[in-house]
Amino acid sequence: MSLRSSSTLPTQSASQSPDRAAPIVWVSLVAAMIGAFMAILNIQITNASLLNIEGGIGTGVDNGSWISTSYLIGEIVVIPLTDYLSRVFSFRKIMLVHATLFAVFSVACAFTHDLPSMIAMRGLQGFFGGVLIPMAFTLVFTKLPKGQQPIGLAMFSLAVTFAPAIGPTIGGYLTENYGWQTIFFVNVIPTTVMVTTLFFTLERHPMQLGLLREGDWFGIATMAIGLSALQAVLEEGNKDDWFGSPFIVKLAVTATISLSLFIVNELIVEKPLLRLRLLTSRNFGLGTIAAVFLGFGLFGSIYLLPAYLGQVQHYNAEQIGNVLAWTGLPQLILIPLVPKLMQRIDARYLAAFGLLLFAYSSFMNTAMSLDYSGDQFWIPNIVRAIGQALTLVPLSNVSLGSIGPQDAAAASGISNMMRNLGGAVGTAVLATIVTKREQFHSNIIGQWVDLGRGEVRNRIADLTSYFLSHGVTDQAAAQHQAIVALGNTVKRQALVLGYGDTFMVLGVVLLLSAVAILLTRKLKAGATASGAH
Repeated sequence: MSLRSSSTLPTQSASQSPDRAAPIVWVSLVAAMIGAFMAILNIQITNASLLNIEGGIGTGVDNGSWISTSYLIGEIVVIPLTDYLSRVFSFRKIMLVHATLFAVFSVACAFTHDLPSMIAMRGLQGFFGGVLIPMAFTLVFTKLPKGQQPIGLAMFSLAVTFAPAIGPTIGGYLTENYGWQTIFFVNVIPTTVMVTTLFFTLERHPMQLGLLREGDWFGIATMAIGLSALQAVLEEGNKDDWFGSPFIVKLAVTATISLSLFIVNELIVEKPLLRLRLLTSRNFGLGTIAAVFLGFGLFGSIYLLPAYLGQVQHYNAEQIGNVLAWTGLPQLILIPLVPKLMQRIDARYLAAFGLLLFAYSSFMNTAMSLDYSGDQFWIPNIVRAIGQALTLVPLSNVSLGSIGPQDAAAASGISNMMRNLGGAVGTAVLATIVTKREQFHSNIIGQWVDLGRGEVRNRIADLTSYFLSHGVTDQAAAQHQAIVALGNTVKRQALVLGYGDTFMVLGVVLLLSAVAILLTRKLKAGATASGAH
């Protein structure tokens, strides 16, 4: 049997109207969206709490970011496998088993005591949770009539954009009030509700274990190795001076060879793991490019804001979460309205306008100063929330408008994988830019902080007097502390300027995403992924 068969995908009930889904369909769809929400939430829920987790498991700051990265590696690897796994073991079984194990390994994270075990548990959590994202997406296009698919897309959009925005808020609050372990228990109740609901509402299909013989095992192996190596390069590169490190070079070579073999293999085998030829469809190809840039912006901004507030303003986890909440809460109001807007406005223009607003919110943060903190982020975060709310639903509609229903699951895997991969690349690139631009500005400012200048000597004298009047009894020690304090001020100012430059790059990338979506073709009236082909 061909891997392209859709017999194991959920189908519309024969008793439902061709224009309106049965109530039980909506029940299962809501449950699936809970799973997607929780899976995406857990990418970012640790971001505001990394310092606390690092202290709890006894690892250094340089290694703690693997707590987030290992989860993302697990997700990126399993998302392309989802279509194949659901055909072999059935859509229902994969949803139920993976959701259950997602919760199990989430709880296991709370009981880890060292970095290696935390990385392993987070990786497994991401692997089992990752399928929940494309499978929820697939349900929209396989169970809803085309007229109601924008509503399903709006639900999915809430998961994709609201979850990463609210993740650090939830994580920060729980960490500050109840301890970092509690952030890994939040998945238990929602996942239990989801599994129970799907157990009774999803249709049963037999497993097709014979498809294991037809599996693209070479493609699976090269993809898993290549993506894992690439993610490791992105994570470790900035800390290890990129290609100045033999370890990074080896990983980069491994990633290049593996991914090259994977792409060639997918284009020549009869039954590929990923149908990359779907990207030759103009709208899906350009839409996927736009999704990569959007992922860069979504995950990159969620990385930049907590990093800035923690490093420059010394906010704790809960304070960081409270600032980020304003990038998520407005979307609860706006996203449900997007399907109505799509009935009146071309989806391409709506998505492009949302991306332009998102880009503008980044440009608003390019002129920061040492006083730029939580209050100053309020308006940019509101603008960003509006932009995100207007983007994902029309972008998904345009991107998948030329994809037939038989290819919905495969297209979903490609689209979601590329968006998450864009996020991984974005986080690494932005972290590198912050570091390099901070060094650049530090060198420039440092040239003016010269002991030969009277202003510098006067500043050191003032600081020396300050330290002498606050408990330091030795003149030489007070002067040393004054010089250190001045150096820290230079470093902090350079860091602020570095973050401003990085927000500029983020805005430019989002502009490129808007350009990509504007290059797509206009869909015929009423066309969606299940109807236009």
